Amino acid sequence: MKNTFTFDQPDKDGFFGEYGGSYIPEQLQEIMDDITASYLDIRRDPDFISELTDLYTHFVGRPSPIFHAKNLSAKYGADIYLKREDLNHTGAHKINHCLGEALLAKKMGKKKLIAETGAGQHGVALATAAALVGLECDIYMGEVDIKKEHPNVVRMQILGATVIPATHGRKTLKEAVDAAFEGYLKDPINQLYAIGSVVGPHPFPMMVRDFQSIVGNEAKVQFQEMTSALPDNIVACVGGGSNAIGIFSAFLDDTDVKLHGVEPSGHGLEQDGEHAASITKGSPGVMHGFKSYMLQDQEGEPMEVYSVASGLDYPSVGPQHSYLKDIGRVSYSTVGDAEAIDAFFELSRLEGIIPAIESAHAIAHALKLASSGENGSILVNLSGRGDKDIDFVVENYGSDYGVANTL
Repeated sequence: MKNTFTFDQPDKDGFFGEYGGSYIPEQLQEIMDDITASYLDIRRDPDFISELTDLYTHFVGRPSPIFHAKNLSAKYGADIYLKREDLNHTGAHKINHCLGEALLAKKMGKKKLIAETGAGQHGVALATAAALVGLECDIYMGEVDIKKEHPNVVRMQILGATVIPATHGRKTLKEAVDAAFEGYLKDPINQLYAIGSVVGPHPFPMMVRDFQSIVGNEAKVQFQEMTSALPDNIVACVGGGSNAIGIFSAFLDDTDVKLHGVEPSGHGLEQDGEHAASITKGSPGVMHGFKSYMLQDQEGEPMEVYSVASGLDYPSVGPQHSYLKDIGRVSYSTVGDAEAIDAFFELSRLEGIIPAIESAHAIAHALKLASSGENGSILVNLSGRGDKDIDFVVENYGSDYGVANTL
């Protein structure tokens, strides 16, 4: 299925309404302008589009299918469908933009890709893409997440990437981003910071969105072929927001389709530092080179955040999500740790699909929609599979669900 980029946002300065932009030092802005110009050039290049489309088909295994979860549907009273991004090569949606970023870096003459990762899915996908195109790769990852997501750490190392621990603060995703930026600034000429979500300075929120739009483009065609209609609801988890904006993008003009973004409420929204609900509890501010909703203290510094899902514990969110929240096009809500883990086991045991904990947040919200009386169709973007999470889940929650911990 051909990928197309036909968006009229952001504006030339990278803003979605008042959000986005590029708040970085002047010397770095020149390099970022070069990245922007190179991307705007190649995204119109038929050869680039053809090469990327060929990789999506023959390397990633696209299009990913839509699956009608009949057992969940029967139990909860609404037709629930899953866009199976978990079936992509590397196990998540992240490979969609990593291949695009790696090809861009190669065409720009860069020698190394660097990035942050939380749950490790972006790190694995970028290490995979780097190996494919012949570039070096450094992945920055919080020490806490290195321990928690050990299978993905091993995958990155097998693929030839260097995994560099972030050892300050809470030692999770925000700190990994800090460390990756520091690593990038040491040599921005020969390196490309392949940001792992729709965050960061312009052009990354636009660029990652564009590459992820294939998810929504496919889903729109597939769902109409399956049901002769559009879905009544689309649900996706939101940390930085790449999987969500990827599937939402094709449906933004279809106002009869309700769009639901699901943030992590962690241990609860009442206590600062115990959730990562940036849109729900945050306010506009600037972090990591862009303006968006963020969780911040009275001095405007990022707050500590938490989620059971390593890929969601980030104190800000992609600027296009902030814009969509303000105009009311997307409804943003939250799911806590306990609900996400319950949905993790529910999907595993009713449909034989073990989801990533991140994706389980979206499943949990879909089940709440159905249980509350929503009888229209619900399409969930199942953004990743749970191989990376099973050791952590069994060790911390297994006894509650009858799973013996033999680690």
